[in-house]
Amino acid sequence: MRVIMSLALAIAGFVLAHTSSAQAASGWRCIGASYVCSTPRKAVAAKRVYKKKYSKRKATYRKYKKKAAYKAKKSRKYSSKRRYAKKRKSGKRYSGSGSLHGKASYYWQPQAVASGGRFNPNALTAAHKTLPFGTRVRVTNKRNGKSVVVRINDRGPYIKGRIIDLSKRAAGVIGMRAAGVVPVSVQILGRG
Repeated sequence: MRVIMSLALAIAGFVLAHTSSAQAASGWRCIGASYVCSTPRKAVAAKRVYKKKYSKRKATYRKYKKKAAYKAKKSRKYSSKRRYAKKRKSGKRYSGSGSLHGKASYYWQPQAVASGGRFNPNALTAAHKTLPFGTRVRVTNKRNGKSVVVRINDRGPYIKGRIIDLSKRAAGVIGMRAAGVVPVSVQILGRG
């Protein structure tokens, strides 16, 4: 009798364990993650859904990164173009005739000039930051009205506020040797 009772209990336990969740609602229930408690088919389907969502998210992120990189590259490209255009514009300002206003200084030290050769303090020459070599300009001292025509053959001055650096002789012609630095107007005459 005992053997039959234990066998019946074992069969009932086995049947109860393998019944569906609806049938086993009154009895045993699985507590845990869905992939543990559900049937293998459900678990595989859940895994597929998760993978699909994850891959979609990944693809969206990749697209976003690609777009952001493209935008950054494009903005860098156009900003460099804008900078180049600004430089060209500022360089163009002095190509024809016109006049500039600022301070002038003079120098006399023997040295090499940017256009090639040695500096001659007794020649009517000057240094300017951007004007092409060989450009002739008329420099007028605003304090006394005297002017001199000089040829650009060097680069400078590199001190803020100064626009032209004259040779010693040119500085003597417009009477600025005693002062050293004077306000001037520079009129561009052209090349020749």
